Amino acid sequence: MPRKRHSNKDIEDALTHAESQGWRIEKGRGHAWGRMYCPFNDADCRCGEFCVASIWSTPKNAQNHAKQIRRIVDNCTGDQRSGGEDHES
Repeated sequence: MPRKRHSNKDIEDALTHAESQGWRIEKGRGHAWGRMYCPFNDADCRCGEFCVASIWSTPKNAQNHAKQIRRIVDNCTGDQRSGGEDHES
């Protein structure tokens, strides 16, 4: 079953980018709209600090939140250790 779309276009585009890089998006039940999970979630992947990130439903600045989501995905070090390609734009 496909996930529910985020109501903000910029954030939805960032989530689509995250999914294209293997990140899993789950709809939340609390204050956050949802959470995204790194596909390389292990102890060596930046100590797990960036392996889970919250997605806000109504951030103060949606464009900045979308940029933050993309930055987390693009700066993931997990696939670089295993011989993956860099995600340079």
